[in-house]
Parts: sequence; C-alpha cells; structure tokens
Amino acid sequence: MACWLLAGCSAVGLFAPEGPPYYEDIYAGYRQVQLKTSDSADVLTTLGKAPNELISQSKSVIAAAGQRRKGYENWCNMVAFDQDTLIAKRKYVLIADERPKALFVEPWEGMSFDCEVVLDGAILSKPYASENARRVAILKRISEDMRKDVGEVATDNKMLEVDGVIVNQAFAAVLTDLDSSPVLASKLTESQGLAFKHTSFNKGLIWMTVEGDVATIRIQLGSTAKKLKVSFERSPKS
Repeated sequence: MACWLLAGCSAVGLFAPEGPPYYEDIYAGYRQVQLKTSDSADVLTTLGKAPNELISQSKSVIAAAGQRRKGYENWCNMVAFDQDTLIAKRKYVLIADERPKALFVEPWEGMSFDCEVVLDGAILSKPYASENARRVAILKRISEDMRKDVGEVATDNKMLEVDGVIVNQAFAAVLTDLDSSPVLASKLTESQGLAFKHTSFNKGLIWMTVEGDVATIRIQLGSTAKKLKVSFERSPKS
C-alpha cells in the first residue's frame, strides 16, 4: 500500500478509467447484429464506430478490434456469415483487461466473452448417448468454428490473433475437463456456470444455452469471473 501511495500520479493514471468506449458501448454493437437477419452491409454500418477501432474482413468474416492508449485493455466484435447467403451466422464479442494487480485496486486481469451461433441441422439431429454428450458436441463445434473465424482475419490484425488464443485456451481447458468427466456439462446451464482453470487468467466460468438452433455462450476469466455475482442473462432452457 505504501509503495502504491508513493508512486503518486503515475499509479493513479495506471488504474484510472481511460474513458469511452465503455463496456456497454462495445456490447451495443454485438447486440445490434441479428443472426439469420443481418447481412454484411448491416454489420459494417454497426461496427467500427468506437474510438481506436479498426475493421478487418475476409470473404465471410468481419471483425472490429480496438485497444486503449495504454494497451492494457482491448476488445473486439466479430461476425461470421453463411458463405452462400452472406447472412450473419455467428457473432462474438470480447473485452480483455490485462492491467497488473495492485493492492486494494480493481479491476485486475480479466476477460469477458460472449457468442451466439446458429447451429447446423446435422449436429442438432445427430443421436447422442445423453444430453451431456450433446452439449459437449455442440461446444466442440463452436470452438472449431471460432478458431476458423479468427483465422480468417487474424493475419490482418495481430490483436485478433491474441484474442483468439485467449478464447481457444478457455475452450481447450473446458473441453479437457468435459472429456474426462462429461457429467460436468450439466453445469453449463446452471446459474453458477461451470468453473475451470485458465492458462493465462487462472479462474474461469462458462455458461451455455441452446434455444432452437441458436447456441449462446458466455465465458468470464480472471477478476471478471471472481466478481461475477449474477446469473446468466438468459435463463438456461436446455
């Protein structure tokens, strides 16, 4: 504490909020994109509006990524389209804060990630040994799609590649736990979520719901997971 006080203005500047865009501003773009409705033109008018935000795109993916001036916090919105119709099929939003820990000062390192995905009929109609096996299969497919979508635009923006690594680490850790104990998949729809260990952020929580042909996932890492005291925004239904 004494060291922090002696640091004076420099320490205050390190942990003081940097201003807009704020958490809700970043998520606003994510919420405005409507799966099975929004096309690439709609997405381009929605994303890329925040300060310090850059657009990257391929034939089937559009991503908007930004970073704070001090480089500790970064974010991205990404949308993947059906290759035939060019209608939004998957959308993702991520906010990562990698500020170092300081006594009595938060937030510490943490990350928030959400995605919505339209699932193929094949994975939904396939027979599974149990509901938990179905959840694991869906989670694996979403992880694979996420990796491919990031790969489409990562060569254009290094930040997107780094964000993709963080999320892929989370999926890998969760799937390792589920492979050894599939029954844990039942926690994905519970209000407290499924806890796991993350390589970079230590503590992690994940939720997943499936409504019709749309899967929704939320992942919280580090201090974001530690501070989380509310249930998943959408009530688990499957």
